[in-house]
Amino acid sequence: MKNVLIADIANLDKIVYIDSEVIGNTNRRKFIKNAIEEGRCIIAKEEDDIAGFLIYDTNFFECSFISLIIVSPSKRRKGYASLLMDYMMSISTTAKVFSSTNRSNVSMHKVFELNGFVESGIVENLDDGDPEIIYFKSN
Repeated sequence: MKNVLIADIANLDKIVYIDSEVIGNTNRRKFIKNAIEEGRCIIAKEEDDIAGFLIYDTNFFECSFISLIIVSPSKRRKGYASLLMDYMMSISTTAKVFSSTNRSNVSMHKVFELNGFVESGIVENLDDGDPEIIYFKSN
């Protein structure tokens, strides 16, 4: 059974493990820990296993911004990213929700489009030769 809830500090090691599966290191541990402590980290669970997580904040021009969505490689294409985004939209305290991904991340572009997000802009020079595409959805 799939379940979505706000992460607590007991989930930290499992979340960092999933993140490291994707990026190859644990450099974001402090970032993830802070998000959990501030109640800005959402997890998707399958039974007792964490399948993925989402981190957001509300500092993007006073709008919600999904800064990170990570689904364990073994759990991808099973609806977890959409489940996390739906939950985020349901708890958002702002009318507008933004997020972004690199132009090269074709899979994430599809996730945004399937979840009703539309392109809203582009930021050059974050990653050389791979601009960041900004997405938006009204709540």
